[in-house]
Amino acid sequence: MSVTHKIGRRKTSIARVYLSEGKGQVTVNGRDYKEYFPTEMLQYKINQPFQLTQTVGQYDLKVSVYGGGVTGQVEAIRLAISRALVSINEENKAFLKPEGLLTRDPRMVERKKYGQKKARKRFQFSKR
Repeated sequence: MSVTHKIGRRKTSIARVYLSEGKGQVTVNGRDYKEYFPTEMLQYKINQPFQLTQTVGQYDLKVSVYGGGVTGQVEAIRLAISRALVSINEENKAFLKPEGLLTRDPRMVERKKYGQKKARKRFQFSKR
């Protein structure tokens, strides 16, 4: 039984995914993914790569994720899963690439600049 290891990133979240053949169990940081990500939308994002490649219930996932918030973590996991599925079977790339699941989202938080209130917001200008 081979284990595929891939890394996904999004904003400041980093996810390590260990994909192995199994019955579809998903554990995130030692907890079930439905407990870790309680909302329906977040659970859908984790299952999305499996649904697109018709591999639901064929692989067990062990995920280690840290940094960022829940959405960033889920999208980092989704990218890592997609990369792992492509490394297992190159044909999966045809299903995942058009949906944008193999693209690393480069958007990061812009840093705050000195002399300003936030990254782009200025202090109020006073003419007099």
